Amino acid sequence: MVNIKDVAARANVSVGTVSRVLAKNETVGKELRELVEATIRELNFRPNGVARGLRRSRTDMIGLVIPDITNPFFAELAKHVEAIASQAGFSVLLSITNDDPKIELAQINSLLKSYPTGLIVVPTQFGASKGWSSDVATVAVDRRFAGLPLISVNHYRGAGLAAAHLVALGHERIAYIAGSADAPVSRERRAGFLNLLGTTGARCEPVEGHFDYASGETLGRFLLDRPPHERPTAIATASDQQAIGLLRAASDLDLKVPDDVSIIGFDDIPLANLVTPRLTTISQPVEQIAARAFAAITGTDNGPLQDDYLEATLVVRGSTAPPR
Repeated sequence: MVNIKDVAARANVSVGTVSRVLAKNETVGKELRELVEATIRELNFRPNGVARGLRRSRTDMIGLVIPDITNPFFAELAKHVEAIASQAGFSVLLSITNDDPKIELAQINSLLKSYPTGLIVVPTQFGASKGWSSDVATVAVDRRFAGLPLISVNHYRGAGLAAAHLVALGHERIAYIAGSADAPVSRERRAGFLNLLGTTGARCEPVEGHFDYASGETLGRFLLDRPPHERPTAIATASDQQAIGLLRAASDLDLKVPDDVSIIGFDDIPLANLVTPRLTTISQPVEQIAARAFAAITGTDNGPLQDDYLEATLVVRGSTAPPR
C-alpha cells in the first residue's frame, strides 16, 4: 500500500510537507501544494483517518450507540445522525447494545479506541454502564446516562398531550398501556398521562408491558375482550409499536377503530402513517434531536454541553374520535 513516505519521496518533499497539505495548512505555498496533490492523485494515495487521528487525538468520526436497531425510533435516529454527519464530512461508527449494559460498556470502550470526535449514546433501558471514562465529548439521547448531558423530548409533557386529546374528545373510560416500570422513559410517560387525567375526573386503567408490538396486542386483547359497557372507549400507549399491536387485537375482536375504541400512540414512527386507520400519536422531532446531538459533540453549537429538552407534538389522524 502507498503511504505518506512514498508520496514525499516521489514529490521530493518532506513528510511534514505532505502532512500539511493533507491538513489543508495554508502555510504551504500554491505551487508546492499543487505538486503534492498531483502526486497523491498519481499514486492513488488514501490517507489513513485513524492514523491521522492518533496524531491529533481525534478523527473525523463520531460514535453512535443504540440499544436496538429493530426499534423504528432508533433506526430513524440513526438515519438522521448519519445524514447530518455525512453532510458535515464525518463518518459514523454504529454500535448496537441489544439493551445489555455489559455489551454497552464493551462497545463504548471499543469506539473510544478509534479516537472519535464525540459519542452519541442512547443508553440501555434499565441502567447505565459503569467503568468507563473519557474526555471525548459525549451526550445521551432519549434517556439519562451516567451523568452526561441529555438531549431528549419531554416525555412527561408529551404523554400529557395524549391524555388531554382523549379527554377533549369526551372519553371517560380510558386505559393506558405502559412500558416496563423499571424503565425511566416509561415512568415519565406514564406519570405524564395519569397525572393529567387525574385533574379531569376521567377513569383510567393502566397496564404494564414492553415497548413492542407483542405487548400491545396481548394487553390490547386483555383490555378489549369485555362486554361493551366494561371495556375502555379509548386506549393510549407508551409507544407506536404497542399501538400498532393494539390495532391488531381490535381487528381480531371485530372492533372498529375509532368507532368502538380510540387508540393513540407515542413516537410517530414511519409506520404510524401507513397502518389502517392511520395512527394518532405523539410525535418526537427525531431529526431535530439528531441535529442537536451532533452539534453538541462536534462543538458546532458554540456552547457548553448541557441538557436540552425538546417538545413533543400531537399528530391527529384517523385512530381517535369521540366515543359513540
